[in-house]
Parts: sequence; structure tokens; C-alpha cells
Amino acid sequence: MRVAGPVMASDQKATRQIPTLRRFLGYLRPYRKEIPIALTLVTIGAASQAIGPFLLGWSIDHVIAQGNLQGLWQLLGGLALIYFAGVWAIRGQILRVGWIMQRVLAQLRQDIFAKIQSLPLSFFDRSEAGDLMSRLLNDVNTVNQAFGQTIAQMLGNAFSLVGIVIAMLAINLQLGLLSNLAVPLMIFTTGLFARWARARFRVTRKTIGKLSAKLEEDITSVREAQAFNRVQMNIEEFDSLNAANRDANVQAVAITAAFLPSIDFLNTLATAGVLAYGGYLAVTGAVTVGVVTSFLLYVQQFFRPIQILSQFYTQAQSAFAGLERIFQLLDEPSALKDAANAPEMPLIQGEVTFENVEFGYTSGQLVLKGVNLCAQPGQMVALVGPTGAGKSTIINLILRFYDVSGGAVKIDGIDVRRVTQNSLRRQIGIVLQDNILFSGTVAENIAFGLPNSSQAEIEAAAQLANVHEFITSLPQGYATQLGERGAPLSQGQRQLVSIARAVLVDPHILILDEATSSIDTRTEALVQSAIARLLQGRTSFVIAHRLSTVAQADQVLVIQQGQIAEQGTHAELMAQEGVYANLYALQLGTAVAAP
Repeated sequence: MRVAGPVMASDQKATRQIPTLRRFLGYLRPYRKEIPIALTLVTIGAASQAIGPFLLGWSIDHVIAQGNLQGLWQLLGGLALIYFAGVWAIRGQILRVGWIMQRVLAQLRQDIFAKIQSLPLSFFDRSEAGDLMSRLLNDVNTVNQAFGQTIAQMLGNAFSLVGIVIAMLAINLQLGLLSNLAVPLMIFTTGLFARWARARFRVTRKTIGKLSAKLEEDITSVREAQAFNRVQMNIEEFDSLNAANRDANVQAVAITAAFLPSIDFLNTLATAGVLAYGGYLAVTGAVTVGVVTSFLLYVQQFFRPIQILSQFYTQAQSAFAGLERIFQLLDEPSALKDAANAPEMPLIQGEVTFENVEFGYTSGQLVLKGVNLCAQPGQMVALVGPTGAGKSTIINLILRFYDVSGGAVKIDGIDVRRVTQNSLRRQIGIVLQDNILFSGTVAENIAFGLPNSSQAEIEAAAQLANVHEFITSLPQGYATQLGERGAPLSQGQRQLVSIARAVLVDPHILILDEATSSIDTRTEALVQSAIARLLQGRTSFVIAHRLSTVAQADQVLVIQQGQIAEQGTHAELMAQEGVYANLYALQLGTAVAAP
């Protein structure tokens, strides 16, 4: 009973490969016209290899034994033509199959990337970027090594094996059956090793995913690691994951290393059997020497495709493990779906209402509890409160990055769940505390939301954002190339470029998430001036920790533990002498006490 569990589990895993393979083969449908050509070339190549030993054996009995020199030359010429055609066909099949498979793998990568881009933010809350990158790069590369690079050889050898079996049985049934006695043993051996390899390769795929996630995290946080003396600890943690990945690969390689000698042993056993029995038949006159020679050549050819096919089958276990992880990702529920026949959001006037909104990132844990608010068109609404109170969650619900658990979020009286997401977000601009700039030119970063913008429009947006003068001072101006995350621009310069990006989109609702923090006083003045221009005529939601920046807000919402604790203007809340007044006094006192 203790043994039955693992065996049944392995059988279930093997059965699981069938739909995985069927789904992968579905990517071949666009190349239905190319596949018959490739299979024809495979057949020609296999036939050329299968006919060679027969002709060599026949020549021994009917040409060489009879001293027919002219016939020998004719036979050699015929063999040369046959092998030339075979070489040409094999080359063509490798090119054709490789052409198909590389396009299949490129489409697979495209599907993975498109899926990652469309997944809801809740998925990324529980996933690591490095592991996702591993699926896109490492897992697809593993599939490429198994299928993209060797599938042509595998097909050729499979067809060759069929041709060789037919030829051996046709020449001599007894020797043919004897030569195939090793096949059941080989199938059993292959299945046994493949079962072990499949389990090990699943572990390697998981460990490389964890290793990639750790690598991506530590590279992006190297500044913090050095600042907090975490370098050695990070090295030790990486070493532990690296060792786990090494051990998993060593175990997988050990299985492969034991598998190939086993196949070689069966090859030797079959060759010895043919030589012994064939030699006996030749001595007794039952068969000719040419027939025995053909069979010895066939046995050598017979086991070479089996070795390659067996090796491919073992290697394919790693590919199947990678495909399982890939399809698991592709089967993740996509982004929040638009309602059936959802209309586009009309031109937004700017009224935003929350009607008894409840929301939780995980089931049973509400972050917002019965939130009600109403922002009139053109109003500035400030969200203040401690970290984790739910301020950013309110912003996320306006953008419909998540759907509410209860209640409704409405813009101009329209539930945001009833319109298309693209038409909604197209009319909302956002400037974050730590805005992300991308590798590319400054102009491309400003036009991130509207990539077809003209140079004049980009420059006009930059002027409104108080960043035009700085950009023109750069070596190539708007064509200056930026590195990852906007390097080498400072935090304040990146913030101004981000504001220019929001200006260009010309949003009807604007969201500012602590847009003036972490920058120097001079740059803050430029940012505040740019934001003041940007706020004109727009409904805006401003998350601010420095309360002095929200004194001009039309509404100040104090968020505590997922609820609106206080609501009113700055003056009204100060007069109440409640939570907001205490927070403001605390910050003011800190500012006064500062040297």
C-alpha cells in the first residue's frame, strides 16, 4: 500500500501530459500547409537511411560475390544518389521544422507576455516578478531546447525507425523478430527513467523560478541592501536557493546519465543476438552472408533512433514541466472583464461618488467598510490618514483596478463596472509618488499614454509641467535616451516628466499620490506650480501626508481603518478639533521644532 501511492501519482502526472501536449500542438494549426511539406521531407530522409543497408547486403550476395565490377560501380552511384537525396531532405526538414517551431515558440512568448499584461493587480499581489520572467524566458527556453531544436531530428528518427522495422521484417521474419525483442525492455526502461526524470525536472523548473525571483528582487534593491548592511545575508540567501537549483539539476542529470548506458547495453545485447543467430543461420545455409550483414547494419541504425528518441523523451520531461507552468499562467483569470456589450464611458464631467463601498483584497478581510463620498466636478478632494488606512484603495477603485466587494463606484452617475475599462482610464490621469519612467527617449516617456502625439504637443505639455527648460538643456533634448526607471534623472526631474505625461493625456479626473514628497524645496516649487495648472478645471483626488499641501482642498477626507472618520474643508476640520486637527498640530509642531 505504501508503494501504490507514488505509482498512482506518477500515472496521474503522465496522464496530465496528454492535454498539455495536445494544447501545445494546437499552436501548430496556423502552419497546416507547412506541416505536410516537412513530413514529406522527413519521409524521404527516413527512406534513404532504411534502403541503404538492404542495398549493401544485396550487393554482397549478388554483385561482389559474383565479381560484377560494373554492377558494383552502378550500385555505388545509386547509393550516392540515394544518400545525397537523404542529406538534402534531412537538411530541408530541419530548416522547415525549425522555421515552424520557432514561430510557435515566439507565439507562446507573445501569449505569455500579453497574459501578464492583462492580469489583474490582485494576481501581482501574490506573485513574484522574477518567477513570471522565468516562465517567459527560462521555461520557454527549455521548451525550445526540447522541441524547437531537436523536434526535426526526433521526427526523422521516428520515421527512420518505422522504415528500418519494415525492412528487417521484410528481409527475414525470424531475424526481424529477434532484433525487436529488445524493444519492450527499452520501452519499459524509458518509461521508468522518464517517470523519475519528470519529477526531478518539475523541481528544477520551480527552483529556477525562485532563483530568478530572488535575483530580480536583489538587483532592484541593491541600494537598500548596501545601506542596511544586508549584502552578506542576501548572498547567503541566494547561495541557498542556488544550491537547491544545483542539486535539483544534478539529480536530473544523474537520471539521464544512468539512462543512456542502459540503452547502450540493450543495443549491444541485440547486436550480439543478431550476430549469434544470424551467423548460425548463415553457416547452416538458411540465410546468406549479405542478409546477416544487412541486419547488423540495421541493428546499428535501429538503436540509434531509439537512443535519440529515448534521450528526447527524457529531455521532454523538462519541457513538459515548463509547459505546465506556462499553461498554468495562461489559465489564470484575466483582468477584470468588461460587461457584455459594455459601452464606452461618455465624456467625463467629473462627478465621483462612492455609495456604501466595501472592498477587501482577500476574502473576509475588508479594507474599506461602508465608504460614502461625493466629489463634484472640478473639486479637489484630499485623502489623509495613517498608512494602510485605505487611501490608495479608494484610488484603485476609481480606476477600476479592482472591483468593489459591495456598493458601487460611480462617475457622472455611471457605475464604472458598466463601461469599458479603456474608455474609463483614458480620461483619468495619475501622478504617483514614485513614478516609473522607461528605457527610451524623454519624448517617448512623456507620450507614454498617447504615443502618437506630435512633438509640438509633447513640448507644450512639458512647458505646462515646468520641465521644458530642463529637457532642452539635456545633450539631445527630447531625444535624450533614459535608462531603466528613468536613470540618470533625479527624483524631482522624473516627477516633472510624469506630470508632463499626465498633462498630455488631458484627463478629466486627476489622481495625485503624494506627488511632492522626496524632492528638494526648489523642485517642489516647480512641481506645485505644475500641479496647480494641472488641477484647473479637473476633479482631483490627492493623497497627502504633509497636511500643509491640502489646505486649499474643497474636501478633506480623513481615512481611518477603512472608514471616513472626518470630512470637510481644512477650516471646518480644524474647527472640530478632532483627528485632523490633532494630525495637523502634530505636523506643525514637528516643523516648528525642526532646526
